[in-house]
Amino acid sequence: MSAYYNFIKREQQDDGVMIAHYQPTKNAQGAWNEHEQHMAPATGLLTAELSRFAPQENMRIARISLDILGLIPLDEFTVTTRCIRPGRTIELVESVLSSRGRDAIIARAWRLMTQDTSEIAGLEDQKAQYQPEELAVWDGMKGWPGGFIKTVRLVTDADRRAGRGMVWITNDVEMVEGEPTDDLVHLLGMVDTANGVVPRLGLGLSKLEWMFPNTDLQIHMHRAPQGRWLGIDAVQQYGADGIGVTSAVLHDIYGPFGRSEQILTIRPMPR
Repeated sequence: MSAYYNFIKREQQDDGVMIAHYQPTKNAQGAWNEHEQHMAPATGLLTAELSRFAPQENMRIARISLDILGLIPLDEFTVTTRCIRPGRTIELVESVLSSRGRDAIIARAWRLMTQDTSEIAGLEDQKAQYQPEELAVWDGMKGWPGGFIKTVRLVTDADRRAGRGMVWITNDVEMVEGEPTDDLVHLLGMVDTANGVVPRLGLGLSKLEWMFPNTDLQIHMHRAPQGRWLGIDAVQQYGADGIGVTSAVLHDIYGPFGRSEQILTIRPMPR
């Protein structure tokens, strides 16, 4: 299966700012509109750009915060990456995805110094009860349209329900054509699906009277994830005034590695 994006060119400015040009493929197509990109692969690509910008050996990305400024066109775009707050132990890097003359996503990543803290390590989030190979294939998410959803495979257990549940997801698509996709980019490139795996209103746009797109995605990681399967233990909650939130504990096959949050705008489906 082909990639989510085709690389065009990369330019480095005199001030160190990097500008990369990409063309999305049909695999990156979103679920809400056929002419937009899905936030999931866009997150993966921005993660890749943030990771490759002036890396330091003793630091890693601990948090990525993405704000969605509007529809992400399924069209050629640029990613402009720069360092906002340089440092030897703490650093803030920003990537901005722009298309058709406007910014569509602003992504910021905190890089923190790594060191051996195994002596005091401890987690409260519990390891998933089942591994992906122990669970049944779940096609429920295939009720959503769009090229991205067609690329993923999901499994879940009988306890998944509207509003809460654990789902494992993977895909066999490279993020960028001709480039190997590392585990961080591969896994974070699926985190945005948390908003669609346990919707309180059921699955499939044809069945929905309300829409609930997220306007952001926050990912915090207490360790670097590994492998090709992403476990999403998600909870979705709606308030009474048009705003909701999807929260998830994120897993790889070795256990929990972080959490995600998405704020939702809840509104009637257009007729």
